[in-house]
Amino acid sequence: MAYELYYWDGLQGRGEFVRLALEEAQADYVDVTRGPEQDGLGTGAMMALLDSRSEPHPPYAPPFLKDGDLIVPQTANILFYLGPKLGLAPKDEGLRYVANGLQLTIADLVTEAHDTHHPISGNLYYEDQKDEAKARASDFIQHRIPKFMHYFERVLLQNPDGHKRHMVGDALSYVDLSMFQIVEGLRYAFPKATKHFADHYPHVVALHDAVAKRPNIAAYAASGRRIPFNESGIFRHYPELDKAVR
Repeated sequence: MAYELYYWDGLQGRGEFVRLALEEAQADYVDVTRGPEQDGLGTGAMMALLDSRSEPHPPYAPPFLKDGDLIVPQTANILFYLGPKLGLAPKDEGLRYVANGLQLTIADLVTEAHDTHHPISGNLYYEDQKDEAKARASDFIQHRIPKFMHYFERVLLQNPDGHKRHMVGDALSYVDLSMFQIVEGLRYAFPKATKHFADHYPHVVALHDAVAKRPNIAAYAASGRRIPFNESGIFRHYPELDKAVR
């Protein structure tokens, strides 16, 4: 049976980290909310599971993955589950926990990126918190991006098996794919701030470039399956929040 991925239609968001793994592995999957309602798909199918009173362990929010009767929620948890099945996790069990820790750190960065445009509440429009967003984005650009990215750069350099090409282990993993998405998202949201990324974080950018050239990822990026970044997702480009850094 095909994997069923549940995430909001029209958004890359957190679901994109899972899509990249499924696409790289050429796994059989259904992006449920993008399918027709008459086939039992669409947003209604996702909401039915979220609101279910019969499902013993309903997910709190998307993304979540359905594999047969099993429902796996949360991006990092989904990738921890899928990684070994798709050949995108280290064979060593201990390193699988290292990979999961890195993915959780990536999740922290994603949350902070989201909070640059919604620093007060996700229930308010961006326009209702623009001043606060400017302050939050400034701190994110000046302090938080460098803190995260220097860490990821150091992980690449210190991975004893990765030859500066992989975040964990000696082969491509879902963490490498997620780092590709992080660079893509930050470049979209903050083009001025990330203009010199290759100078500051050369190994992270080299990893991004290597993933972009992988045949399955390149084909996915060129297809209609890859939803473009937009101002409804996590990584949003508001020019007033972006500024150049040295």
